[in-house]
Amino acid sequence: MAAKDKPATTRDTIVELRGVTKSFASGEGGELPILRDVDFAVARGESVSIVGPSGSGKSTLLNLVGTLDDPTSGTVLVDGEDVSALDEKQRAALRSSVIGFVFQSHHLLPQCTVLENVLVPTLVAKERNGAEEHARQLLDRVGLSHRLTHRPAKLSGGERQRAAVVRALVNRPSIVLADEPTGSLDRESAENLAELLSELNREQGVALILVTHARDLAERLSRVVELRDGKLVEVSRGTEARGSETRGPETRGPETRATR
Repeated sequence: MAAKDKPATTRDTIVELRGVTKSFASGEGGELPILRDVDFAVARGESVSIVGPSGSGKSTLLNLVGTLDDPTSGTVLVDGEDVSALDEKQRAALRSSVIGFVFQSHHLLPQCTVLENVLVPTLVAKERNGAEEHARQLLDRVGLSHRLTHRPAKLSGGERQRAAVVRALVNRPSIVLADEPTGSLDRESAENLAELLSELNREQGVALILVTHARDLAERLSRVVELRDGKLVEVSRGTEARGSETRGPETRGPETRATR
């Protein structure tokens, strides 16, 4: 589906943008358009990468989906909710229950242990029963069970980002938004994190929208879209989509662990 074709909302759609524009005030008293009449939909459990040059509006788009900013015009729907109709308290509740964030910088609290950092989002969650056990299970899944009591300064870059991924998943969100999550990592750590995100997308059934400059990382996801002159254009189907067509229904083998 071309990005210009307006998608219909269904209960299987976790994110939808309809005719979204976003402009910022320019130095000459005018407005600088960043996004122009963008239509975009992501299904539950789908993985989509957004590519484009620096300054094209990738992070701006992610902030709109994450309810951190408002469009100049158009509609943003997240889990069926029109974000513009929500007050800040309602938006915060939506972010807490539906959205997980992973940034280029891990933003871990330096004074807290890995386990404590991962549990921070649960402090405002409506349901906290079993939160610590769930956090421990996720940390074990990403290969950090031996780092629970370590502080961020004692971790490698890859380990810190894996902890940040677990923190994004601990409240069982429906969608994870990842903004250049491998941008500050060395190549090996970046490849490991990319594989981990793909695996967790499949295993947890969580939708994933990933912003990246790395085309090889983008191609790991099921769809690749590109921002060009403020417009969102569908570029290709990633290797995950092509692989699923070749493989047929997935048969999961022994679980693999992320490495340092």
